[in-house]
Amino acid sequence: MVATIEYIERVIDTFAKATRANTNHPARMGNVIELTKDVANEIMVTADLHGHRANFNRIRQIADLGAHPRRHLVLQEVCHGGPTYPISGGCMSHQMLEDVASLKAKFPEQVHFLISNHELAEMTDYPIVKHGKMLNLMFRFGMQEMYGPATNKVREAFVPFLKTLPLAIRVPEGIWISHTVPDKVDQAKFATEIFDRPLRDDDFVEDSPLFSFVWGRDFRQQNADAFAEQVNAKILIHGHEPSSDGYSAPNSRQVILDCSADQAKYVILPVGESLTQEDVISRIRPLAP
Repeated sequence: MVATIEYIERVIDTFAKATRANTNHPARMGNVIELTKDVANEIMVTADLHGHRANFNRIRQIADLGAHPRRHLVLQEVCHGGPTYPISGGCMSHQMLEDVASLKAKFPEQVHFLISNHELAEMTDYPIVKHGKMLNLMFRFGMQEMYGPATNKVREAFVPFLKTLPLAIRVPEGIWISHTVPDKVDQAKFATEIFDRPLRDDDFVEDSPLFSFVWGRDFRQQNADAFAEQVNAKILIHGHEPSSDGYSAPNSRQVILDCSADQAKYVILPVGESLTQEDVISRIRPLAP
């Protein structure tokens, strides 16, 4: 059954509010959120969800943002995955994208949804195929089942939300949080000006610096060291890479979290303290109760 006009209008309005919250965040410097002790006591970092509803609900429960007004929450990559509609087989993860926008609208200064490769693919129609299925097409089928003839209107509302997502979060004590890092930075410096200037139409294309920033899978020590030096960080925290244990540390700089399966992990870090990679790893906890 197609959603009511009233429901669709609420969804569109929520995306508009979340878009304004992205753009107007007081700690946003260019395309990076600068989280200092002045605005936050701690930050809860989570990673790829891919439509995993139970993990998303558990994240909201643990974060408890209303009771912790100086706790910030990082979310990543909700599109593509999870349950499907019984008739069309369409992907239901668009509902989680709407829930993230709702959470951002409700807690505009505490919630940070980072840009990822799957959200970039949705806003640009860049095809992603997994297990023989075109994920973008399944996502569109799901939206069509929920919104019928209003599907394009809803899409027109969520694309600006995705285009205004921050690229990263920087904690001045040396923590950098982003979906991943680009490949081969040790061989050619990354174009870090995208962190400081407004994004342009030519950023949302294949082979752009933005594309390489959210698609990279180069976890060599040399690459991590080179990127960390460019962004003045000691520790890099990401999602993007699946992990059977819910987290991994492929080198002495990076910590990778995964929230897309039952072994999901998260970490809550204090703001204002200098941390080592070992400190970060020691604070990692399972999402499951």
